Amino acid sequence: MRDYFIRRFLLIPPTLFGITLIVFFITRFVPGGPMEQAIAQARAAALQSGTGGGAGQEMALSEDQLDQLREYYGFDKPWYVAYVAWLGNVCTGDFGRSYIYHEPVIDVIAQRLPISTYYGVVTLILTYLICIPLGIFKAVKHNSVMDNVTSILVFVGYAIPGYVLGAILVVFLAARLEWFPIGGFVSYEFEDLSFGGKVVDLLHHSALPLICYLIGSFAFVTFLMKNHLMDNLAADYVRTAVAKGITFKDAVRKHALRNSMIPIATNFGHQVSFLIMGSFLIEKIFDIDGFGLLGFKSVLDRDYPVVMGVILLGAVLMLLGNVLSDILVALVDPRVRFK
Repeated sequence: MRDYFIRRFLLIPPTLFGITLIVFFITRFVPGGPMEQAIAQARAAALQSGTGGGAGQEMALSEDQLDQLREYYGFDKPWYVAYVAWLGNVCTGDFGRSYIYHEPVIDVIAQRLPISTYYGVVTLILTYLICIPLGIFKAVKHNSVMDNVTSILVFVGYAIPGYVLGAILVVFLAARLEWFPIGGFVSYEFEDLSFGGKVVDLLHHSALPLICYLIGSFAFVTFLMKNHLMDNLAADYVRTAVAKGITFKDAVRKHALRNSMIPIATNFGHQVSFLIMGSFLIEKIFDIDGFGLLGFKSVLDRDYPVVMGVILLGAVLMLLGNVLSDILVALVDPRVRFK
């Protein structure tokens, strides 16, 4: 098993190389890049000032200025040469500078990473703390009144997209009733509050976004737990254990539950990549300057250094999450032995 996981970790660098190479190639040839945007802005400024009239002055930028722009954006070299240079800088911890924020990419990401990580970790913890016991209860009490009522509630929540629910909550609970802040991660006077005041302020701002984050994965994890536990409760080995005198409670706890945790363990590793990526729609609605919104804006603004940084970090988390899934499955299921 040790050799298997060593091979999995050794496959991470070439996989990252392939992902970043493809994305870097696409950013070089996609229309509407930073060069085109800079030229369009120069044309608009020249027309507005009245100095851009005439066919010969249509570009509003001289060749020397265009060469300087190409050098600034890194378009003065072939794409593969530029990629090798970018890769070398990344290996030294230099992700480049943002075209929009004019700051190092690592600083731009670091400013927004804790916000999305906070929401991702809290959402993950609450999801599994609530959904796993709820799924067990629904499987044991299948077709009971509580099972049917909770199923209706979970399905209704699952049918509502998180960003739609967010818009509804902002309009009614924040804007009209003023029970919660309309947006933001914390208040403007957050630094002046005491420790207890900071905790209350953070929870007050987090309540509505967390509801929107939770609603998406709530139904999936709940019914994943319920359905697999019901399958195991109907299996021959559970019936045999009960026939030998083991109580139903012990049969569930010692036999069926562990096998039912295998798909949960698999899914847990895959959730790692979503811890910090967040949902840019939810972050947009609640005016949360998080990592997901940063990635979305960087694509729209053609801020390619930030795009590459976001893609690289997301790919690393995805690959590590896959390895974590295998580790958790091996721990939960003793029959699994990777070779």
